[in-house]
This record gives sequence, structure tokens and C-alpha cells, in this order.
Amino acid sequence: MRSCKTSLLAILAVVLTAAVLWFNHRSPAPKTATWEGVLTEARQGGYRLINTIDLWQRYQKNSQQLLLVDTRQEWEYRTGHIKGALNFPIEPTWLSRWRKKGALQKLLGSEKNRVIVFY
Repeated sequence: MRSCKTSLLAILAVVLTAAVLWFNHRSPAPKTATWEGVLTEARQGGYRLINTIDLWQRYQKNSQQLLLVDTRQEWEYRTGHIKGALNFPIEPTWLSRWRKKGALQKLLGSEKNRVIVFY
């Protein structure tokens, strides 16, 4: 009887360990982005969305007033980016944004009178 309980506890420990390892090492699958989701997130975060035509006009008028942040992976940034853009690779998940919050604040700096464009 005692060996049966010990065996069950051992099996339970193995299953629990496997579950924890799987949970911690699974790849985060971001949900499929929708335009409605983007609009909702922008409203909640106090962001203003602009289109590429507006961005191009602002860039031509005064590119120094814009802070362009390329959020793609570093290798994608190296293959081509908007002139003057900084690379800040970040996954499109809340966890990634939360983990990189301090680094993002450092990148953005204290200047509040400029337009920041993430792409």
C-alpha cells in the first residue's frame, strides 16, 4: 500500500514538472490582429493612428521632429528601414511590452514635444 502511494506521488510529480516546463517554454502565439483590435488598443492607450501618406508628409516637412521606431527584429531592420529610424525589436504581446517597458522609456527619453512613430 505504501509503495502504491509513493508511486502515485512520483508519477504526479513527473506530470506536474512536465506541465510546468511546457508552460514556461511554450512559444507565445500572438492572437490574430484585427483592425478593430488596433483601434481599441489605440483608444485605450491614448495613441493616434496615422496613415503612410500623413507620415510621408510629416517626414518630408521635418524628419528631425519625428522619432521613428522600427519594432521588427534586428535582422529585418538591417535589410532595410526608414532613414533615421531606431531599432527596438519587440514581440506583439503584452508580456513582451511589459518586460521591455524600462528599456522603451529609456529609448524614448524625456522629450514630450515630438511625434513618435512605431512601425
